[in-house]
Amino acid sequence: MIKENIREELGLVQIYTGNGKGKTTASLGLALRASGRGLKVLIIQFLKPSDGYGEQIACEKLGIEIHSMGMDHFVFGEPKPEDIKCAKDALAESEKLIGTGKYDLVILDEAMNAVRLKLITSEELIESLKRRPKHVEIVLTGRGMTPQLEEYADLITEMKLVKHPMDKGIGARKGIEYRIAFMACWHCTRDTCPRYSTATARRTTST
Repeated sequence: MIKENIREELGLVQIYTGNGKGKTTASLGLALRASGRGLKVLIIQFLKPSDGYGEQIACEKLGIEIHSMGMDHFVFGEPKPEDIKCAKDALAESEKLIGTGKYDLVILDEAMNAVRLKLITSEELIESLKRRPKHVEIVLTGRGMTPQLEEYADLITEMKLVKHPMDKGIGARKGIEYRIAFMACWHCTRDTCPRYSTATARRTTST
């Protein structure tokens, strides 16, 4: 049973962004803490399919509700109509679920990247969030800070890349980094990632 005074302290917007590792990881840590205190947690993943990611398996075991609404490919360059539709569907679904008022903490994982990749706009995301019940705490993750989102958020944490195992040729490891082992940073492009290799992606299975 949640004490009402806990809900009275909620309702802020947090953003975890930057070019370093740890954005989704940090949000999952917050989800774990909130769930442990009896708060109802919802996670919507914008760019990740329901494809056996480690966090999807863990949330199922822990009873944390997670909806993964991405497609089974990366978005590079000009987005395809189906990519845009998929992101807009995820935003609409998140607004519908948030609007029920049953959730206390809602994580919109990779929502920032959806904006950066021009699948949704900052304005669409912000207007959707403005319609939420006042007690719902929001966390947005991903690269692609915009002036509008920076102004709207109450807390912004920027993960800075200082050093990475990829510098030594070490790819993503099962259960540590990610399900997708990429020779580039997550959602970078050939033009923006200094580590991009034409060896491109190799897929692994998360644990």
